[in-house]
Amino acid sequence: MRRLTHILGALAFVLLLAATVKAQEGRVSGQVMDMNGKPWAGVTVTLKSDTGRTFTLKTDKDGKYSQIGIPGGIYVITLANQAAGLNFSEQHQVKPDDTNTFDFNFKEIMAQQQNNPANADAEKKRQESQNAFKEMQTHFNNGRAALDDSATLRKQMATLSADQKTATQDKINTDYQTAITELEQAEKGVQPKDVKNHAVVLSTLGQAYDGVGRFSDAVAVYQKAIDMNPQPSYYVDLSTATVNAAAAQTDTTDLAAKVTEAGADCDKASTLDPTLAGRCWKNIGIVLSNKNHLAEALVPLQKATTADPKDAQAWFLLGGALANEITSKQEGTKLTYTFPPGLTDAYQHCIDADPNGPYAAQAKATLDGLNQLSGGTSTLVNERKSKKK
Repeated sequence: MRRLTHILGALAFVLLLAATVKAQEGRVSGQVMDMNGKPWAGVTVTLKSDTGRTFTLKTDKDGKYSQIGIPGGIYVITLANQAAGLNFSEQHQVKPDDTNTFDFNFKEIMAQQQNNPANADAEKKRQESQNAFKEMQTHFNNGRAALDDSATLRKQMATLSADQKTATQDKINTDYQTAITELEQAEKGVQPKDVKNHAVVLSTLGQAYDGVGRFSDAVAVYQKAIDMNPQPSYYVDLSTATVNAAAAQTDTTDLAAKVTEAGADCDKASTLDPTLAGRCWKNIGIVLSNKNHLAEALVPLQKATTADPKDAQAWFLLGGALANEITSKQEGTKLTYTFPPGLTDAYQHCIDADPNGPYAAQAKATLDGLNQLSGGTSTLVNERKSKKK
């Protein structure tokens, strides 16, 4: 019998201990009302203690919430609703009983904040900042739309008649001017701390400057964008603008140095994104080829084809740059030609990369012409035989 009493005594102690633990836990409840003073359903209520313990629940259709089994202590209660932009926190003492009722009426809360001069001033600044961002965004979207329209029109140019091309080019020029005006306004409206958006605006403005031949201005804004937020595409655009600016000058004595500078930017772009290496070097090659600086275009195009061996256009341009290196000399009655290494291979790679593409036919015709030159050409003046009628 003593043994049974001992066991019952131990059991009573355990039950007493459990009751003591339970008594240290409380219940938290309350109601959340929206800005109109109506029950706010679907609000996430998070209770986080100073020890890190967290409880998460949602308000019901009546805006009510309740959680039992919460140990006493200091809690931060956070109310959140992403759709409404709600993120509100308050600190409360939770007692280990059922008296913890915390109601939140945001109609009253907002009224109290508005009546507080400090809060009113903060709200005014927040609203001004929000309005400035919206205005900046509107200018940016207008500028971006103008650039997109100009790109669409440029694609249509090849299919237009001469008269249509003139009118379309005028529209393209107008689009670029609109883009510049809008993007310059957007750039002025970017908040100082909004570094990423500022960089995006600047890089887009650089594209508009490129479109009207303001290459030095484009270089300046691309560099600013990189200083704020280095992105691989910014380096690609900067490299192209750098070469364009140098090639557009009457005095091109520093062209080689600028090509080297642009190449360094291509290396930076490819370090951040290896897939952009071919495009970056090809852009330099295109600019130089279009300006008839074929000797300077040779290395960039070689690097472009190395980075992307499947780029038919890059191979075709490389063929053109290599063809510029053909030399000739008189040998008896013949003029013989020396082809630089890789010339015929470049055109053949162009064909292999895209057999039915826009450059394949020209590459084939060029190869045929090179084959005819390979045996030399006679310098004798032959009389043309008259044809019988």
